[in-house]
Amino acid sequence: MKIRVDIMPKEGVLDPQGKAIGHALTSLGFEGVQDVRMGKSIILTLDETDPQKAESTATAMAQKILANMVIEDFKVTILQ
Repeated sequence: MKIRVDIMPKEGVLDPQGKAIGHALTSLGFEGVQDVRMGKSIILTLDETDPQKAESTATAMAQKILANMVIEDFKVTILQ
């Protein structure tokens, strides 16, 4: 089963990569960009066939190692 874990900085946490991207977009002439937040997406392929167990496993992975729970939020999405 394929699962995507999307990880983003929590609201209120500084995002220097997002700021740099936003500045670069403006410098390249893309107007109207108000804010950019940079995150990461991780695709996992698990042997699990039960969607609830797969989601639970991916959530545990995100909480323990994939995301920094102090400064990041995550969302688990089952892809197939």
